Amino acid sequence: MWTSRRMGHHLWLSLFVCVWTCMHAVPIAVDKTKVDPPADNRDPPESADTGLHYDRYLREVIDFLEKDPHFREKLHNTDMESIKQGKLAKELDFVSHHVRTKLDELKRQEVNRLRTLIKAKQDMEGGKVCASQATSDLENYDKNRHEDFKRYEMMKEHERREHLKTLDEEARKKEEQHYEEMRKKHADHPKVNHPGSQDQLKEVWEETDGLDPDDFDPKTFFSLHDTNGDGYFDEQELEALFTKELEKLYDPTHEEDDMMEMEEERLRMREHVMNEVDTNKDRLVSLKEFMAATKKKEFLDTDPWETLEQGQMYTEEEMREFEEHLAREENDLNQKTADLQRQRDELERQQEKLNAQKVELQQAMEHMDKIKQQKTEPAAEVKVPLTPGEAAIPVLPGDSQSIPAGHQQGSPVHS
Repeated sequence: MWTSRRMGHHLWLSLFVCVWTCMHAVPIAVDKTKVDPPADNRDPPESADTGLHYDRYLREVIDFLEKDPHFREKLHNTDMESIKQGKLAKELDFVSHHVRTKLDELKRQEVNRLRTLIKAKQDMEGGKVCASQATSDLENYDKNRHEDFKRYEMMKEHERREHLKTLDEEARKKEEQHYEEMRKKHADHPKVNHPGSQDQLKEVWEETDGLDPDDFDPKTFFSLHDTNGDGYFDEQELEALFTKELEKLYDPTHEEDDMMEMEEERLRMREHVMNEVDTNKDRLVSLKEFMAATKKKEFLDTDPWETLEQGQMYTEEEMREFEEHLAREENDLNQKTADLQRQRDELERQQEKLNAQKVELQQAMEHMDKIKQQKTEPAAEVKVPLTPGEAAIPVLPGDSQSIPAGHQQGSPVHS
């Protein structure tokens, strides 16, 4: 919560692989009572890890990402499983704005599809299997998102420790002091109400809805926040209810507040409410389930919510294994770098050899051209001078023609 926002931005994108990350807690107005399960004539998914059409969804995402030149090169060298594991997450930082917008649209379509499948179990023969698989998909999303967040937190701590190693003793003490100050500053916040409790809902009723807390009515509250009017709270509608509590903990303008942690906190709150209220485990809260929850003693719970910084996100053993994994990856990368450097050196030597051979060949060609030219040149003429007033007579080498009398060299001249 106190480290670089650059890193937070990276992991915001990295959770794309789990679909939920980039999703804001703004309810999506889809009338689940009027939407038929989408027809799908495409080939079934190749992988059995997620079931349903999750792999198809990933392929749609990949197809669109391939329109981005930078990401296309990365994707062509990565298999589907690596993409699911989030290994390309950091590259999403470089895609264009319109690509990110399309990714959000695809994600909403996939989530709505899953919601529709769950709701359709009441209307379809044999729909229990279908709904069960859809629910399993969504649970896998949450599980993967938690794992990604844990890795994010461990990477933050790893980078902090590595940074401390580069500092002298005085600078290291200042950095550690600043670190502790940021922790304490983040932990100093107003009471966070228990999600789904009467106090938490009344706060929304008063501050968001602008109504008198003394007039709080659970049924009216449900109708106000069932934004699509389908008689259910879906997960997005639930998460929207926690905004006020999260604003007590996180401010994007504060150094000590990490927005990635805010999204993890939102997920924890939603899961807590679902576990206590969603009795049939369809990941939807009906009006009946909601009203039943308001009659439980937990609804009157006034204890504060235990926030992230109050719990342990990972153990030291997990941190040690994570750093060992990073060290192995770094060693592998260094080895590959060294191998590539050797290959480069060898290629440069071969290139130098080829260049030398090319020079020798050029010299040989030039020498042969000179010889050929000498053989094809016409013999030079020798002009023999005559007496004054007469033109010189050209004589070719080897010409046996005699020189006119009186013009031979050394002949006496008669008067």
